[in-house]
Amino acid sequence: SSRQWAVLRVRATVMRAIRAWLDGHGFIEVSTPILTPSAAEGTTNLFEVDYFGDKAYLAQTGQLYNEANIFAFNRVYCFGPTFRAEKSKTRRHLTEFWMVEPEIAFCDLEQLLEIEEQFVSHIVQTCLRENADELRVLGRDVSRLQGIAPPFPRMTYDDAVATLRDIHARLKAGETVEAHGGVPLQGIEDPDLLKIEWGMDFGSPHETALTQLYDKPVFVVGFPSAVKAFYMEPYPGRPEVCKSADLLAPEGYGEIIGGSERISSGELLEQRIQEHGLPMAAYKWYVELRKYGSVPHSGFGLGVERTVAW
Repeated sequence: SSRQWAVLRVRATVMRAIRAWLDGHGFIEVSTPILTPSAAEGTTNLFEVDYFGDKAYLAQTGQLYNEANIFAFNRVYCFGPTFRAEKSKTRRHLTEFWMVEPEIAFCDLEQLLEIEEQFVSHIVQTCLRENADELRVLGRDVSRLQGIAPPFPRMTYDDAVATLRDIHARLKAGETVEAHGGVPLQGIEDPDLLKIEWGMDFGSPHETALTQLYDKPVFVVGFPSAVKAFYMEPYPGRPEVCKSADLLAPEGYGEIIGGSERISSGELLEQRIQEHGLPMAAYKWYVELRKYGSVPHSGFGLGVERTVAW
């Protein structure tokens, strides 16, 4: 159909724009294994395979390998299929999807966010320039994309939770909540879906509500450490919060990027691995990257299919 034809052409442009921006900004592409010996994003959603009598898993991410590579190359990325064995019926979750994962040495969280907003803006503007016909076939309102340029708004997780609680209370009271541009908030069929307590991760309804408050993607910064991966650097004096950020696309499309500053301390990393119940033997090499010291380093993953959907 013409719609599928158009979608796949947009997808090809997205993938070409990803490589063009990274290759033009000092990154080198380093391919990472698809069969791996351990988890990186949590053990509950691994695809297990028999590896000549040993257990191996389809890769959730290439990040851990590229944390080794940044100390040789400074800026690297991997780009390929990733796998999550979670039984989900939402339109935002796939068991196999393509992800690009840049990793950067000498980079803190704030510097990472600046890279992400430049990167995403380039992808959007490239598609607008090269895929006008395809976007027309798809019925896309391109006026909603034309203003995608740095800087992107930022809000803390704490503020996001407070905002969601306020929206929930007002909707329950029968009030109309205005989204960006003065239009009523859309897509929230049951206000109780917005209920949230501090420490919970966001679901699709939470992201749908938050993203309608802005006309650009919005960063949510500083998630609870308990709902994020083990390798994320905590904030000084507030270990329950990590230096993480999700980038949520506007118009209710939700998270397209997850990123963080990585833990630099080998001792703290060992502690986190133990807290998550992960086998230390499988991560020995990863911890030893910090044996003789480390530097602030950060990275993120962008899901191609979610970006294409937006």
